[in-house]
Amino acid sequence: MSFKLDQKSIFRQGVLLTRRGHIRTPFFMPIATKGAIKGAVSSQDLEALDPQIALANTYHLLLQPGLEAMKKLGGLHKLMNFSLPILTDSGGYQVFSLSKIRKITEKGVTFSSHIDGQEIFLSPEKSIEMQLAIGSDIIMVLDECTPYPCSYKYAKESLELTTRWAKRCKEYFAKKTKHLPKKKRPLLFGIVQGSVYKDLREQSATELVDLDFDGYAIGGLAVGEPQAKMLEILEATIPFLPKDKPRYLMGVGKPEDIFAAVKRGVDMFDCVIPTRNARHGSIFANLQILMTKVKYDTLLIKKDKFKTDQKPLDPKCTCLTCQHYSRAYLRHLYRVNEMLYARLATVHNLSFYLEFLKQLREEKE
Repeated sequence: MSFKLDQKSIFRQGVLLTRRGHIRTPFFMPIATKGAIKGAVSSQDLEALDPQIALANTYHLLLQPGLEAMKKLGGLHKLMNFSLPILTDSGGYQVFSLSKIRKITEKGVTFSSHIDGQEIFLSPEKSIEMQLAIGSDIIMVLDECTPYPCSYKYAKESLELTTRWAKRCKEYFAKKTKHLPKKKRPLLFGIVQGSVYKDLREQSATELVDLDFDGYAIGGLAVGEPQAKMLEILEATIPFLPKDKPRYLMGVGKPEDIFAAVKRGVDMFDCVIPTRNARHGSIFANLQILMTKVKYDTLLIKKDKFKTDQKPLDPKCTCLTCQHYSRAYLRHLYRVNEMLYARLATVHNLSFYLEFLKQLREEKE
């Protein structure tokens, strides 16, 4: 079994076993979409933060450097000099985010490359092939991430397509990994869809559980719906997922969203918020985890009040940024548009998120 639960914790906690080591849950995955954390953060910077795992994107790596190049390079771990496990999104999110330049059929998705307009075809089989070439430790099936809002009819047809694609992914995955011993095999996760319709979420979850994946993601949330609706659908979905397999809420989110989801039994998270906010001058600080909520401050570093502030961004933080640099210096770097700002701010915001999840993992009865 690849997942073991800790029964003595306040929140759902466990250990996810991968071929590159174990990962304690709940955890947050920093996003290295194209094989790098945006903000000039190196693989060594990232590993120093002890993230346990990172996330990369199949679609973007399929465009550059491409499938054949990735095979010749020996995978993403070698390319980016990164030793920890990697999860790869299948390209399903781009089915949603690049809806203006793609066409969906039963066979797969045809994209017009946002780089040069070249036609790119991504089938369930191609997605798995690319993820195996990347060397992903957790592989996601190809799905259609539905927009919000969407009609019941569209959501039902979409989830049924996702289920058929999931079956094809599993069959192709089994064929390509049958020579590998279990300890050397990557994990394969299904993705529950169904938009904001509870019966469709039940249908999707039930169909995917019947296919018996290593873990289950909940997709198609955090795409514009109110937080209350997201949590309502999350609560309606989780009872249909196995207790003894990891649950991954894709694309979430703000600290309060993660806290609410952990309380409801979610194990895995990813989001661009810590890195994107850092680049735009928004810094997380002063974390407090209470029984019913999480509290924190948001520092808008460009403000004049930080011009001569010699305190670190967060006095409680031990990251390299907070150990060596002041708020005044970060403000100065931001105002003069120095590249160093993005690296230092991103390292800190990632440290904040990773420490947040670490504290949740340490909560015991």
